Amino acid sequence: MPAPPFDTVLVANRGEIACRIIRTLRALGIRSAAVYTEPDAGARHVREADLALSLGPAPGGYLEIEAVVEACRRAGAQAVHPGYGFLSENAAFGQALAAAGIVFIGPDAQALEVMGDKIRARHQVAAHGVPVVPGAGEPGMTDEELMAVAGTVGYPLLVKPSAGGGGKGMVAVATPRELPEALAAARRTARGAFGDDTLLLERLISSPRHLEVQVLADRHGTTLHLGERECSLQRRHQKVVEEAPSPLLESLPDGSLIRDRLGAAAVAAARSVGYVGAGTVEFLVSADAPGEFFFMEMNTRLQVEHPVTEETVWLGDEPLDLVAWQVRIAAGEPLEVPQSDVEQVGHAVEARVYAEDPSNGFLPSPGIAYGVREPFGEGVRVDSLLEETTPVPEHYDPMLAKIVAWGEDRETALRRLDEALAQTVVLGVHTNLEHLRFLVTDADVRAGRLDTGLIERRGTQPGRWVTEEQLAAIAARYLEAEDAGGQPPGYLHDGGGNGTGGHGGSWDLRDGWRLGTPRPRLLTLETRDGSRDVAVLGTPGAAGTDYVLEIDGTVHRVAPAEAYDSDTATVNGRRFPLSIGLRQDAWLPATAGGRGTPGAEPPPGYGEAWVSAEGWSAKVHRPTRRELLERRLADPGKAGGGAPAGPGPEVRSPMPGTVVAVPVSNGDRVEAGQLLVAVEAMKMEHRLTAAVAGTVTVLAAVGDPVRRDQLLAVVHPPAELPQEGG
Repeated sequence: MPAPPFDTVLVANRGEIACRIIRTLRALGIRSAAVYTEPDAGARHVREADLALSLGPAPGGYLEIEAVVEACRRAGAQAVHPGYGFLSENAAFGQALAAAGIVFIGPDAQALEVMGDKIRARHQVAAHGVPVVPGAGEPGMTDEELMAVAGTVGYPLLVKPSAGGGGKGMVAVATPRELPEALAAARRTARGAFGDDTLLLERLISSPRHLEVQVLADRHGTTLHLGERECSLQRRHQKVVEEAPSPLLESLPDGSLIRDRLGAAAVAAARSVGYVGAGTVEFLVSADAPGEFFFMEMNTRLQVEHPVTEETVWLGDEPLDLVAWQVRIAAGEPLEVPQSDVEQVGHAVEARVYAEDPSNGFLPSPGIAYGVREPFGEGVRVDSLLEETTPVPEHYDPMLAKIVAWGEDRETALRRLDEALAQTVVLGVHTNLEHLRFLVTDADVRAGRLDTGLIERRGTQPGRWVTEEQLAAIAARYLEAEDAGGQPPGYLHDGGGNGTGGHGGSWDLRDGWRLGTPRPRLLTLETRDGSRDVAVLGTPGAAGTDYVLEIDGTVHRVAPAEAYDSDTATVNGRRFPLSIGLRQDAWLPATAGGRGTPGAEPPPGYGEAWVSAEGWSAKVHRPTRRELLERRLADPGKAGGGAPAGPGPEVRSPMPGTVVAVPVSNGDRVEAGQLLVAVEAMKMEHRLTAAVAGTVTVLAAVGDPVRRDQLLAVVHPPAELPQEGG
């Protein structure tokens, strides 16, 4: 067995990609060093590495070149793998490593500089015969200059940051009127994400397909293309589902010829900058004229979607491991594989699992992930940061995992992916699992009729509501937990809203059911569609007896042994899949036994139940006595508080983040739909607009950190004027 090319490699990244790189380093016999910031101190990649070094308390530590280089010195690392994002395409980082005598596992500085600037990259590849999208833009151009040349590009067009990648900062513009605000938003994002707010404009191709070609090049003159990936299923220019090979090319009589032309163009683009290592050349292909394709950009790093290429490509007689080849090439090893020995076998599809809430505009959902169950089975691969009680910080990208399925053909791969998504359980945060199943079973997706606008056209499938049977199972879980561990004071209440104050008295039914109790014990549970009261008519007193619960006049019997099983619940004699997790372990309330702190309020998240079944998940909240009292005082006609009110004059932050723009001032007259505040969270900018017309009062400034639901602005509608003669 050959000696490892390096003794120690530092992984300058976090999350699932850091875990994936560490896995290959271990297989190669290389010592791995992880880095982390304070929010990631307990993260999976920190525990899986052989050594972990802190970058300090700042969430942005992964971007601090000097801190990462110093971590390399402390770890004794001879090389750095940057993963993707953060410093992976930063030429200054590569130069700093070279100055310190540390190998950067990636391309040389020239390739990083040229391909990291979309304007320079367009000029570079065009000079080598690679077709580019019509566009305009040069470094230093102002918004006014870009608006002046926009007409030569033509509408609709796309505003793109010249630096960076991953779709961040891209804004589609349909008319000249939309352009000024789009330029301002794109510059903000580009400046914050990449430190460079240079912009360019490109023609927006109608019915576009997004195809990309994986390339691999050594330092000895060999550059290979490893087939294409289809990445057309995107939301806000961010890829969601990717696959290899492209169903478009597979469906065409001359698809193999187009594939060869794409591969040749990708190799030409890579060679134009003397590229070394693994990289991806991205193209736009018109669905109406698939023989025409245009260069978009080159990603000078490993791509998020690289597993679908690894699952379908063999180099000679070896399965492909792109990370292993990145390490070997960085150490000077030759590829020694001709293009003719690159073989593509079968089909693979990848779905990105995000901590986000599709029912609330796909807003990121930070928190603590628990109750995690990842899929397994033939042809299934999972690259993940998840484990039990995984923190999902608000500071970073919300991607949790990538689920990949391989099959002999596309139909098999899609079926296996859908089954794998159905097996996946993540409690504690909202995820897009249900939406992913909606996508991979869509008729057009199944037929391979894809384009980058398909997700936007489909919209969001309405999320399923918690059924009465599921609610009964959740209520039984609350009762089981309280009987086992002590009841929070006032957490249960009777029909009059009075707290029970602990076990005992006429409401303690653990010694057998008592049907027909005149004032039954009640639990109020809140779901997405409003509040529901659950009356406890009976609780188990002996083996084999059930919880007896009444919801809206219907009685349900829940088997206690199954009510909180990790996989199923049994209600009314019917067993069905349902994973239930209850947040009651983070706080110890005061009880008759003297435990806990008398009068203490439970922390945020206490008493929440999370449920999941076949890729569907939901949160159920059990309000405290204080919450119930406040709601009844605010609206005596609603016992449980009812559903939340619709949009109004108050503008609140949808999640924790930082204010990045406030384009209005106190006293300004604003219209409905006008931008008031922009908040950045989990690498996304959230635009908060006025729901009504009126005069605005602003309560936040650029740079302010904000909490979830914090009031940021108020729009005061104009007072109604008295009618003439009134």
